[in-house]
Amino acid sequence: MSYKLVLLRHGQSAWNKTNQFTGWVDVPLTEKGVEEAKHGGQLLKKKNVLPDIVFTSLLRRAINTANYALDEADRLWIPVQRSWRLNERHYGALQGKNKSEIRQEYGDEKFMIWRRSYATPPPEIDPNDQFSQNNDPRYAGDPVPEAEALANVVARVMPYWKSDIVPELQSGKTVMIAAHGNSLRAIVKMLDNLSEEEISKVNIPTGIPLLYELDENFKPIKPRGEYLDPAAAAAGAAAVAAQGQK
Repeated sequence: MSYKLVLLRHGQSAWNKTNQFTGWVDVPLTEKGVEEAKHGGQLLKKKNVLPDIVFTSLLRRAINTANYALDEADRLWIPVQRSWRLNERHYGALQGKNKSEIRQEYGDEKFMIWRRSYATPPPEIDPNDQFSQNNDPRYAGDPVPEAEALANVVARVMPYWKSDIVPELQSGKTVMIAAHGNSLRAIVKMLDNLSEEEISKVNIPTGIPLLYELDENFKPIKPRGEYLDPAAAAAGAAAVAAQGQK
């Protein structure tokens, strides 16, 4: 018995384009991001990888990416579940800040620690900051972090994976998760049992479906999965890695 899981990072967002730390700030897709999402759906249809259920975060860039992709694949009708546990990593006080400016102000070492360290979060956001989510009604009753490292994202994603996503896989459904660079990296780390150093080097491109076939123990049959457009994925991952370097 094997199971199919599709991971889809949202298309380019407005703040991807302007090189800003986004985190939980609910920014829209750009026109390019919409086209990336549609292309992702075209790849799903072309490769006959058709989801039966989709999970998304509570952020519009992931929700809209899922909708555009599923519409292209003629699967817009499938059930959807949303959870804050699939949100992007909360970038704390860096949310809204330009990555290149932060790098120039604080130096390469601190910039990379804040951006890529597994266990060290960036500085916490002021609850009254314009980019804080403390008063956002979608999180009423749920904990709103003030800053997260990837370790924190793994800690919130794993329980949801076990309680909500695995049962859908067990039922034989092809599951798609439309989410974010870091929430998807958390899932990749878990699936492939990557070390902290290994996951720090993983970059997930926007808009290109990543297919995992899992064995009966929900371990990848092919480690790291397979992008439905490998060449575009390699170029996209390189672009993600270079963010903030100019």
